[in-house]
Amino acid sequence: MICITVTPTSRTLAKVDMLNAARNGDIVELCLDHFSKEPDVKDLITCIDKPVIVSCRRQQDGGQWQGTEEERLLLLRQAIVAGPAYIELDLDIANDVPRFGETKRVISFTRLDRPETNIDRIFDEASSAKADVVKFTWPTPTLGAAWPLLAAVSQKRILPVVGMGLGRAELTFSLLGRKYGSPWIYAALERGMEAHEGQATVFELNETYYCNDINKKTAFVAVSGFGPAQTITTRILNAAFRELDLNVRCLPIEIEDVGELKKMLDILKIRAIIVGSKHGQALLNLADQVDQHDAESEYINLLLKRDSGWHGYNTLWRSGLQALEATLKDGKRSLDKLNILIVGNGGIANSMVYAMTQRKGLVSICGPDDKEATRTAAKHGCRFVPYHNLYETLADVLIVADPNIEIGSKTGQINPTVIQSNMTVLDLSDLPLETEMMSEARERGAQALNSAEIYTKQVSAQFKAITGKDLPAMAFAKGLLEE
Repeated sequence: MICITVTPTSRTLAKVDMLNAARNGDIVELCLDHFSKEPDVKDLITCIDKPVIVSCRRQQDGGQWQGTEEERLLLLRQAIVAGPAYIELDLDIANDVPRFGETKRVISFTRLDRPETNIDRIFDEASSAKADVVKFTWPTPTLGAAWPLLAAVSQKRILPVVGMGLGRAELTFSLLGRKYGSPWIYAALERGMEAHEGQATVFELNETYYCNDINKKTAFVAVSGFGPAQTITTRILNAAFRELDLNVRCLPIEIEDVGELKKMLDILKIRAIIVGSKHGQALLNLADQVDQHDAESEYINLLLKRDSGWHGYNTLWRSGLQALEATLKDGKRSLDKLNILIVGNGGIANSMVYAMTQRKGLVSICGPDDKEATRTAAKHGCRFVPYHNLYETLADVLIVADPNIEIGSKTGQINPTVIQSNMTVLDLSDLPLETEMMSEARERGAQALNSAEIYTKQVSAQFKAITGKDLPAMAFAKGLLEE
């Protein structure tokens, strides 16, 4: 079930929010701490036919309550008398608020600084405080931070346990919680009404992840990162899985400890990872086997678990190379006769330097970190250009290959004046997004390659490798057009 968190500030508009939440969720949480004036709780909870959880969180627990603690306890006692299905009570004050009527008690433990480790002790204390449901809340910035929360929800206990992760990566816990038996997961009604920053909306859960389809038998494909590009990939792949009636969904994860990651993926039975642009080098260490050419590129964007371990693949350099060669062929030019300037540091830049040197082009590498660019040049036998000489370097082909480089005139940024009208420009830094650099290239009359076409080939190859099936065309339309 999905519990939609409603955080109205106005008593006048609160009913509208409650009705909208009831239409889209299974349970509604009414947060009293956001109201500017004391609401009529009974009037609000009786306007819908869905179970309601009433809560009133202190600022120390991430809430917005501005009054005294005595006033908050009084409001909670009055709310219980109104007869909601559930009342949420903090563990430290639960014994000060007696049970009343048929309202069930959600005893909540929250910490905002880090994940809790002594879960069993807290669970026992909540049980002693006459809990019907125990709730844990803490930050979940990575899969590792969400792990104790998932363990608390999935283990068989005498009382049901729900969890709320804090931060954008709460999505990881919510989707796993759906699979592993959480009584409900939390979502915001819409943007601007989140209980905490980064909370997913019910529409995101339903329209991007098809959350209601997730069950105990659902297999997950991990997608590293929470950026716009990763969201597009997730929408495309999930639409394809659903179209082909595959009980598979994407699971967004944030990477921290690669060593621990392998163990957690094995426990979750995750056998594929779509690697985000910022993790292509870090996750290279996860692979037990990598193709020689992909290993030379020092970057991977796909990991598959085989019988012999994790296999890493780099579909990016091949897709970028094919697109560039096809464009140049139309103009009857070839890479081996052109000056190719690759701008960036890191995995994508290394990957494209490797690809271009395989075609014997006159390759130069230039990045904000001169030491790293020097190392890349030495390894692949190409020319190193100091970053301060970027604008004095002649090039026929310009490849931007670093998601950390921004357009601008500050140190480490790239000024679009580097683009000349006779150039062919390719930006691989954050596929499939249309970057500012590509927009500038078109405005300045350069030949700008279509990033979406390169991305299409790349994600199609990844889907084929994961499922053995062709990616349906409708999945691209859904992923690229929907927001």
